[in-house]
Amino acid sequence: MGVSVMEGLTKSLAMTVLSEVGDKTFFVAAIMAMRHPRRFILAGSLGALYIMTVISVFFGWAAPNLLSRKWTHLVTTVLFFAFGLWSLWEGLTEDGASEELAEVEAKLSADRNENGISTKETVKSKVDDDTKKQERPFLTKYFSPILLEAFSLTFFGEWGDKSQLATIGLAADENPVGVVLGGIIGHTLCTAAAVFGGKSLAARISERMVAISGGILFVIFGIQSLLTKVENA
Repeated sequence: MGVSVMEGLTKSLAMTVLSEVGDKTFFVAAIMAMRHPRRFILAGSLGALYIMTVISVFFGWAAPNLLSRKWTHLVTTVLFFAFGLWSLWEGLTEDGASEELAEVEAKLSADRNENGISTKETVKSKVDDDTKKQERPFLTKYFSPILLEAFSLTFFGEWGDKSQLATIGLAADENPVGVVLGGIIGHTLCTAAAVFGGKSLAARISERMVAISGGILFVIFGIQSLLTKVENA
């Protein structure tokens, strides 16, 4: 069974890139970066993705310590095939990135309206600003509200997502350090592309091709996992 750092890194990097490009959180970063300072969106999104990667890898690393290596390997193999078929089905049946992009735009616009953000509201007296700062929740006293919004949207958007479950399965079968490094590199590349490429880049992405490519990759991982012999620990 391959447990090298480089093998885990390579698999995790490829899986992360093909899972995240055109994903909902990708569009969130792209659209928010058009409305707010890019550094806040990049920091908030990457912070959420890094933490999610570490949590997922920890779950995957802990699984073989709770169950036998044979069973965790079997579950991982099934997950790879399931996610592969799921991605292929999405790529062959769904309309593509346009609906996903429109959905994210609608959600962000709704949140913006609920928060009552307008140009007039930004023109306030210094006394009002000082009073408002004192009434802010604890985190917003030390972090930008925009950064926190990007963090929360990304974190909860990824929780329970296909890519998170796939990372857990990969970490159960590969070197956890390699999986973390590959995930971090992959998320950095994808999020940076979304933030600096903006909506124009997001609109050009063929989610269908990304889904099909990701599905093929998952199936390849499943076949490799199926053909790998595992000694029961």
